[in-house]
Amino acid sequence: MKAVGLSADVIVVTSRIWQTTCTLVRNGEEAFVIDSPVLPDELELLPAVADQAGFRVVGRLATHADWDHVLAGYAFPDAPLGVPESSAPRLRDGSAQRRLREFDEQHYVERPGPLTLPSPQILPVPGRCDIGESELELHAATGHTEDGMVVWAPWARVLICGDYLSPVEIPMVRDRDAYLATLERIEPLVGEADWVVPGHGAPLESERALAILREDRAYLEGFPDAPLPLARRTAEQQKIHAANTGRLG
Repeated sequence: MKAVGLSADVIVVTSRIWQTTCTLVRNGEEAFVIDSPVLPDELELLPAVADQAGFRVVGRLATHADWDHVLAGYAFPDAPLGVPESSAPRLRDGSAQRRLREFDEQHYVERPGPLTLPSPQILPVPGRCDIGESELELHAATGHTEDGMVVWAPWARVLICGDYLSPVEIPMVRDRDAYLATLERIEPLVGEADWVVPGHGAPLESERALAILREDRAYLEGFPDAPLPLARRTAEQQKIHAANTGRLG
């Protein structure tokens, strides 16, 4: 696990699995943890990372309900979980627990206990969420899944965008039109940001994030015939493209 400070108020932790990111955001005396690392030792270390930096975690946010983004309860079991309304049904249906068990069985991972996801706090999306003396802005983000949000921390000029704008994987698409609408919606925020934190891959400076946004838009608009972006044209990404083709016809 690698931890990088983007500013005095933002730390990004990157998991050894899929370069999954988890972002700690602070304003004043309060901090939130957004998304999660994956492996048990990473989750065990996360409170120490927060404590050493003076981040008092009072809440958890998940950009969407994919299982690898909702594990922070292992690290901060007393912090309430906030999600967009679109994510609540996915948290209730047990799919996150099933997928986590499948992953753990496949990779021989042992955890301190089963994943528990108590009833979350439903956040207004689009809307705002209080943190310290400021607010996080929440914007809808769908297309990768049927649920989701991006989180904008205006005082830090950091955008946490879930599984969009990844430098290591092409778009995994459930709904192409919704995905394109998400890219259009977040483009002004990407342009305003100093840093963009994708769900998988290293944090991006604004110019690089905008370049990935343009590549992803071209891929989606030309789908299925547009070539994969050069930096993400690997065998694994070809598998993702094939899965997109199967879903989108």
